Amino acid sequence: MDTNILLESGTNELEVLEFTLGSNHYGINVAKIREILNYQPITPVPNSHPNIEGIFMPRDTMITVVNLKRCLGMPEERAGKGLFIITNFNKLNIAFHVDTVLGIHRVSWESIIKPDSTINTEENSASTGVIKLNDKLIIILDFEKIVTDISPEIGLKVSDVENLPNRERCDSPIMVVEDSPLLSKLITESLKKAGYTNLIVTMNGKEAWDQLVEFRKEGDVLEKVHCIITDIEMPLMDGHRLTKLVKTDDVMKKIPMIIFSSLVNEEMRMKGEKLGADVQLTKPEIGNLVSALDKLIEKSRE
Repeated sequence: MDTNILLESGTNELEVLEFTLGSNHYGINVAKIREILNYQPITPVPNSHPNIEGIFMPRDTMITVVNLKRCLGMPEERAGKGLFIITNFNKLNIAFHVDTVLGIHRVSWESIIKPDSTINTEENSASTGVIKLNDKLIIILDFEKIVTDISPEIGLKVSDVENLPNRERCDSPIMVVEDSPLLSKLITESLKKAGYTNLIVTMNGKEAWDQLVEFRKEGDVLEKVHCIITDIEMPLMDGHRLTKLVKTDDVMKKIPMIIFSSLVNEEMRMKGEKLGADVQLTKPEIGNLVSALDKLIEKSRE
């Protein structure tokens, strides 16, 4: 999809594609999108998840089609019509069936409102943020949660950690920065199973940065945080902006940073390298995250 996605690294901005389901307006980060296609005939797959419409094969690539209205419990009055938003994240190509596409908006993560606990719980986190644009509310859907509900191993391959041999406990303080309540829980539980029990859990880059600044004022930030694991997509401050702030600070730049995101593709990897990220990993391989963390912590002790 041809957009202006190659934004300057670390600006805390993103481009959101606005689309509709019925009369409601929703958004998706353009970085997740490969292309948009008109509706095409779908082949149903027997015994698949109820939210899966089926599969189709544009240009000899098989793509699974997710019925987004069904995922959100909405009536499906436009069967056989609409558009497919073809995405690529978590190393998967997935099409989401929507009604219409309205356009792209370039916004700051600071302007994205984080849903509170009344509508965004660990079990039912349908959105990652809300944008108010010209007196209209655009809900940014949590597509990672949507695909995880269909197949949990798509979100995080927790089985990789469950199969690890018995490990010694490690008290090194690790900061986890993840806005999705579900993924935050899965990541922290997986790290604890891997022996990392001293975890500082934050919900977005701003919360993490504020905590780091407080530690720095106290004079012991390098003792209180031995590594930072951050997602990219987060309201208020994204992971790239957090990485830039940490790696341009004279003291905090020594803290290793792992970007762990469904968006780590070639473009995003180049951005992360430019910002100084020590390791960049694509979800859902939580086992690779543990291995990378082991190496960074071992190196810091040399």
